Amino acid sequence: MADVARRAGVSMATASRALSNHPHVAADTRARVLAAAEQLSYVISPEASRLAGGATDRVAVVVPHLSRWFFAALLDGLESVLRPADLDVLLYHVGDAADRREFFRRLPARRKVDAVVVLGMPIADGERSRLESMGVHIVAAGGQVENYPYVSIDDATAGRQAVDHLLFLKHRRIGMIGTVDPVEPGWPANPGRARAYHAALADAGLPADPGLAVTVAWGGLNGADAMARLLSLREPPTAVYAHSDEVAFGALRTLRRAGLRVPEDMSVVGIDDHPIAELADLTTVAQPVRAQGVLAGRLLLSLLAGEEPPAGITVPTQLVVRGSTAPPRS
Repeated sequence: MADVARRAGVSMATASRALSNHPHVAADTRARVLAAAEQLSYVISPEASRLAGGATDRVAVVVPHLSRWFFAALLDGLESVLRPADLDVLLYHVGDAADRREFFRRLPARRKVDAVVVLGMPIADGERSRLESMGVHIVAAGGQVENYPYVSIDDATAGRQAVDHLLFLKHRRIGMIGTVDPVEPGWPANPGRARAYHAALADAGLPADPGLAVTVAWGGLNGADAMARLLSLREPPTAVYAHSDEVAFGALRTLRRAGLRVPEDMSVVGIDDHPIAELADLTTVAQPVRAQGVLAGRLLLSLLAGEEPPAGITVPTQLVVRGSTAPPRS
């Protein structure tokens, strides 16, 4: 802090008040102190901070999407555990690539929390070092991040449950609609789900047909476009495996508009068990989304209590058979 104060041209007391958001600090002075802290990658020592003023009783939650049901359910489960423990949640929405870069750039100067929870997003190497420079506990939920304690499903297992179901029904020409996140197009949304598709076909002795695998940005409309591409093939598939239920909903719309019957003409299976999946009669692989948030909250509380929790918790998924899948027509 002495270095920060010296660079900002203020006393250590003023630097301390500026970094702790004390109201009696002029705006320009606070800006100089924060800029100096950022330039020096200054991080308050968690131990020193607790000795000086105790824990903050705040948890930062980083989330890439707020409008999707998946992230809302995760957050609901997490908050249901943190609230009774008298921990406040500070929500950081990194909605696009620019938001994300700015968030991680400014992160070390934001050492005002006891822990960080990352919901359903991959962490690049540079971002990881910025997170770890805060010196606080980090937990991931809704997506496996092996560098930190995490709660997640096994995406490869979920994908195998979906594709193996179609194989069990005797489908031999199976299409896949994979997804990438439009916020981070370089990242596959669920790489394990794509690997499961190829592994299941190989285990069944079926040749890989690249034309049957379509990758689009996540979303129902993109799923509809992907289904149209599969239908345009000289030999369309008899069944389609979608990486998410929302994408599967789009595929169902295209099939309905094309006058094709589900499941008589085409079987469709998704993953997640979206709240609308039952109404759409969609066969899917269900994952307990809210429960993952609850488990992440409990994992975090054990870390804050000084306990040694497991490195990761993998929650089971379950195939839910509904009316969108059936054996292919002979």
